[in-house]
Amino acid sequence: MKILVAVKRVVDYAVKVRVRPDRTGVDTASVKMSMNPFCEIAVEEALRLREAGAASEVVAATVGPAQAADTLRTALAMGADRAVHVLHDPDPARPLLPLAVAKILRALALQETPGLLILGKQAIDDDCNQTGQMLAALLNWPQGTFASKVIIDKDKQKATVEREVDGGTETICLDLPAVITTDLRLNQPRYATLPNIMKAKSKVIKKVTPADLNVDVRSDMEVLRVDEPPKRKAGVILSSVDELLDKLKNEARVL
Repeated sequence: MKILVAVKRVVDYAVKVRVRPDRTGVDTASVKMSMNPFCEIAVEEALRLREAGAASEVVAATVGPAQAADTLRTALAMGADRAVHVLHDPDPARPLLPLAVAKILRALALQETPGLLILGKQAIDDDCNQTGQMLAALLNWPQGTFASKVIIDKDKQKATVEREVDGGTETICLDLPAVITTDLRLNQPRYATLPNIMKAKSKVIKKVTPADLNVDVRSDMEVLRVDEPPKRKAGVILSSVDELLDKLKNEARVL
């Protein structure tokens, strides 16, 4: 069985995000970029399934500009067998929406014919949490979202997924092929070793465009302006509970 893993290049989680001077979007030109943390978990789970004998090949795929190849190099260094880069230079005013990404991944899935498609449940830049669900709908495949445990039965061609819900944990059984999105508690991603990082630099990454896949990625949404949230006012130290209650009642008016 082949596993297709979708990964995304985002501003590193440790970097303070800043808005561009022209307010057209977030500044990504001079900041550290890395693989989306949820995507790292997706890659790690695919590799563990392959190591357990549930899969024979792991293929990583991403959509983005030429610089996004670094994200695929990371996936290859972690242990992915192949990588596919769908080249797309986004317009800040018309960003690539989850539906367009889902259509691209659907086209890739039809070409690669994987038995399982794994994605991070969301990206830390837009927090949309939509691509996996849309992809499952477009493919008409069963889906297991927010997975905290995945078990594959090759003989029965089924996947058992434990998923986190508001009331606790839900266990569902999916017929393969299926789409699974990963939660934070699914696993702890491995670090890529230096020898594997060097080997990944020499591996060939297949490059295609949305046009090659017959996918229209034009956006119906236009970003007019992006502003930073207002700065928080400095806090004050109060001398008593009575003073706190007075401010909550008379200034904040929450009591």
